Amino acid sequence: MTTRRTFIKQVSLASGALLLPTISFGTMFSPYKKKVIIIGAGFSGLAAAYKLKQKNIDCVVLESRSRIGGRVFSHPMTHDLVVELGGEWVGNSHTRIQELCGEFKLELFNNQFESHLIYKGAYSPAGQWDYSDGWNNKMNSMLEGYGDLSEQDQLIMDKMDWWRYLVQNGCDGRDLDIRELLDSTDFGESIRQVSAYAALAEYAESSEKNEMDLKIRGGNGMLAERLAEQIGKETILLKHTVKRIEQGDKVKVYCDNGTVFEADKLICSIPTFALNKIDWQPGLPTEKVNAINELQYARINKHAMLFNERFWNDENFDMITDQSPHYFYHATKNQKAKEGVLISYSIGEKAAVIANQSNAWNASMVGTTLSPHFGDVQAKLKDQMNYYWGNDMYSKGAYALYGKDQWFRVRPILQEPFLNTHFCGEHLADWQGFMEGAINTGEEAAEAI
Repeated sequence: MTTRRTFIKQVSLASGALLLPTISFGTMFSPYKKKVIIIGAGFSGLAAAYKLKQKNIDCVVLESRSRIGGRVFSHPMTHDLVVELGGEWVGNSHTRIQELCGEFKLELFNNQFESHLIYKGAYSPAGQWDYSDGWNNKMNSMLEGYGDLSEQDQLIMDKMDWWRYLVQNGCDGRDLDIRELLDSTDFGESIRQVSAYAALAEYAESSEKNEMDLKIRGGNGMLAERLAEQIGKETILLKHTVKRIEQGDKVKVYCDNGTVFEADKLICSIPTFALNKIDWQPGLPTEKVNAINELQYARINKHAMLFNERFWNDENFDMITDQSPHYFYHATKNQKAKEGVLISYSIGEKAAVIANQSNAWNASMVGTTLSPHFGDVQAKLKDQMNYYWGNDMYSKGAYALYGKDQWFRVRPILQEPFLNTHFCGEHLADWQGFMEGAINTGEEAAEAI
């Protein structure tokens, strides 16, 4: 079966002839070793730096934020309870991040859910609702047939959105409504904006729970901390925003605080929005600039609500709704306490609307949705925390979203090296929105050097 991972590796091999060797730096580096500058201390940049460290190659990591981890953002709601405002799940098929957790002795615990549903005002507990038998059979046949798709079939699918593909394959009415609600939580925008090939490939290749399987005890940010310790925190420079990059025989990087770094190679791990704000000299190729400008990132809002008791009475609780609070999940599963946190997770236009409202408004909307089925939940609400990735000043979105006619056309252009620079990040992974993909691409960039 030709998987997206196979496709990516084929592209990487085809681009291999473009990779340039060599490397030199400033005072913090040995003059006798290769030297690399890495932009971004998210999981991709940290994974690249760790790989280089293991190869005895000196590097410096430049990070705009005042913290490491990038779009992995673990937040303590209380002394005992930690939630993820960014990257959340480790999938059963995510072998590399599981290996790193084992290496650093980080515990992974089960984080799978059983979905409840509110649809047209009716509440259905987990296990008491489903798609129609006809649609379940059709979807299963589509997933089983994925491995038999020819390259031409894949290209045709990529030019179609997921909503239209579903409709053309007989999905309609309630089945279509629920697929829109569920699938849009995976992609961060309406399924009318997602490549049909990218969608089918993710569902066909992922685990039974669509990689919503595991989480790191103490917060996913623990892995960023362990990586940083191994790399050497003194080589990770926070509040260093790259403004200009000059490439010739060497690479020169200018930061907004006046510091300048020189090396032989550069790894750029940042999202395309931040990448596009850099003054590249010489300028990036026109086709790469066009690809950068074309790629969209998902608008996702996470509203974390601390309740004085876990009124949902199910550690495995998550719930999809057709109301403004789009999706709820128990964010403190397997964290022992009487209190608990539900995250109200919204996508696209819903996320943009919710992000602009007050905590009181959001609490009221959550109460309107939940109270008819769970009692007066607002009286149990103790604290709230909101983060809208659509307004994040570094990424302007949570993760990359490949739309119609973009997977086979735009992604390879974004991946291609430019002079002494290699690119990585979740937007170049086989599946978007996962920490595993960020790590894989960071290691691949380091390996290319």
